[in-house]
Amino acid sequence: MTAATHSTLFPQVPETADAVLDGLDPEQREVALALSGPVCVLAGAGTGKTRAITHRIAYGVRAGILQPASVLAVTFTNRAAGEMRGRLRQLGAGGVQARTFHSAALRQLQFFWPKAVGGDMPRLLERKIQLVADAAARCRIRLDRNELRDVTSEIEWAKVTQTVPADYPAAVAKSVRDAPRDPAEISQIYALYEQLKRDRSVIDFEDVLLLTVGILQDRHDIAEQIRRQYQHFVVDEYQDVSPLQQRLLDLWLGDRDNLCVVGDASQTIYSFTGATPDHLLNFRNRHANATVVKLVRDYRSTPQVVHLANGLLSQARGRAAEHRLELISQRDPGPEPVYTEYADEPAEAEGTARRIRDLIAARVPAGEIAVLYRINAQSEVYEQALADAGVPYQLRGAERFFERQEVREAGIALRGAARAGGNDSLLDDVEDLPAQVRAVLSTKGWTTKPPSGSGAVRDRWESLAALVRLAEDFARAKSGATLSDLVAELDERAAAQHAPTVQGVTLASLHAAKGLEWDAVFLVGLTEGMMPITYAKTDEQVEEERRLLYVGVTRARVHLSLSWALSRAPGGRASRCPSRFLKGLRPGSGSLGSVGVTGSGGIERGIAGGRRKPRGPVLCRVCGATLTEAGAMKLMRCEDCPSDMDEGLYERLRDWRSEQARELAQPAYCVFTDKTLMAIAERVPTTDGELSSIAGVGIRKLDRFGADVLAICAGGEGGAGGGEV
Repeated sequence: MTAATHSTLFPQVPETADAVLDGLDPEQREVALALSGPVCVLAGAGTGKTRAITHRIAYGVRAGILQPASVLAVTFTNRAAGEMRGRLRQLGAGGVQARTFHSAALRQLQFFWPKAVGGDMPRLLERKIQLVADAAARCRIRLDRNELRDVTSEIEWAKVTQTVPADYPAAVAKSVRDAPRDPAEISQIYALYEQLKRDRSVIDFEDVLLLTVGILQDRHDIAEQIRRQYQHFVVDEYQDVSPLQQRLLDLWLGDRDNLCVVGDASQTIYSFTGATPDHLLNFRNRHANATVVKLVRDYRSTPQVVHLANGLLSQARGRAAEHRLELISQRDPGPEPVYTEYADEPAEAEGTARRIRDLIAARVPAGEIAVLYRINAQSEVYEQALADAGVPYQLRGAERFFERQEVREAGIALRGAARAGGNDSLLDDVEDLPAQVRAVLSTKGWTTKPPSGSGAVRDRWESLAALVRLAEDFARAKSGATLSDLVAELDERAAAQHAPTVQGVTLASLHAAKGLEWDAVFLVGLTEGMMPITYAKTDEQVEEERRLLYVGVTRARVHLSLSWALSRAPGGRASRCPSRFLKGLRPGSGSLGSVGVTGSGGIERGIAGGRRKPRGPVLCRVCGATLTEAGAMKLMRCEDCPSDMDEGLYERLRDWRSEQARELAQPAYCVFTDKTLMAIAERVPTTDGELSSIAGVGIRKLDRFGADVLAICAGGEGGAGGGEV
């Protein structure tokens, strides 16, 4: 065998069944050996639950106790199912079915449809939103694109909770659910949607589960055939099971009890989709003879991160909190979590970008760093800050801010209003720039008050609100700015962020981060109103927000940073408070967790590495005005003040930057941003000190590119820069 065969990419298949058990800790080994009867595995974050259940299946197969074709393992995402199949193959247990609930049910439905119903199975509707739109139109209810998405989500929730259209209003009231529209209207649309599906002979993904349940309930012969096929069941992420999925699982099982479930009630964060931890928490009530194993050895995170995670859950309330797991780190000690308070959101984003740049300089790969926030609309300021810092990034689970549909539509509307000028009646009697923007965006769904609840309508509003705030900041920074000036600023920002996708820092919402992990995690925007989110009103909803933060904390292996800003914009009133979830954890906020595992740690204010040094206002070097906008401060002049830039030098710097970017296989902004090149071309530095005083030229870039840049400024040609960005 070659050396590559023994690498982690090509692990050796264990030679014997007993060899499958090698390397498991005592609790994981107990799971692997519990091959009969009901088994409940309570597995905390980072405790190796997938390892435990795949080794359980593989050991059973290799020992001849389980037949591969008789095992059905189900989980919730195609990615998780694929990972499980891959691990089983590596352990010599190929042939085991590992699928999502939907794919397993669809396979059975397609096979048994001719026998159970006859004829061809109805066509599966890939996207139901158009049919929901048709149903709404027939009900004479007008929905915009985002309302359509929210109503569609409500229909999905109703179906997985087994709620029929007539019962929807009562079910919403009972669940204290924020419906995106009048529940009676949604009930009406839901009923007609179901009728249109029947008329057009189509089914949706929820129907796949419902119809499979219906066939298994009505046709005992088919149910028995499936039960003869599958003798053993494994369910991963059991805390996310919906009532409909549980009903299907019960029908697969029949009166047998060869079921192994794995979950963690403290990671239930999808209740808005119908998921409930009740099935996990009630497992021992339903199966009195169940074997219960707790996995609490955390192999992912350092003791410092685990200490914070445990402290966060220790304050939780409710039924899920009663079953929380106290994790025990198995790793060597690492740095204390860092708590940082910033004056405003741009300062928080810039400070985060500086810390990330320092980590990358310390050889933490960019792909092993993540910035996690509560809602996708928070991404824009971090996209901008990372771009300005020359740090490559990628978004997960969301479009880039300027690529979002509502942001593109808003840009078109603002551009049209700017071209129309005084001929746009919408802007009659509207004087200042922010008021003009608010007037234009009000036609796209922006309102002075946010819509209640979560969902697509709320996401759209947050994006438009971000544009309104940007206009307010822009007007303060540039006295007399026009709508055309703002449109040009938006275009420049969008262009800076349309770089090719690269292997970089991950920007993601906390929900999108579930199931992932990184060496370094930055949890940002941790203020009241954002964490917990403002529309979390009931105790149960607030506790789910706490669990969401817990999921964020437990994504970190080594480095963990938690931050918040006291105001939204520079110079704004410091009216915000840190999240209530940090009380008793962050230093100075109470006794619990006031010190870390090693007794060190503390709150830093405003800048990585300690307190921000007092600094006076940044003044324009041309007119002396106070500068507040980041781009202007980089140039050290107002945007509209005369520029003394050497155009020829600027073009030579751009050509050099393009060559560097090609050699490094990175976007151009990762070398230097346009604003930094403009500042260099205006100030024409002759020494390292002069060059390093320009914002955007840090120590790393000075070492890497300084000689080239100074040579170009002196009239020469830059050579090849060294190393990676």
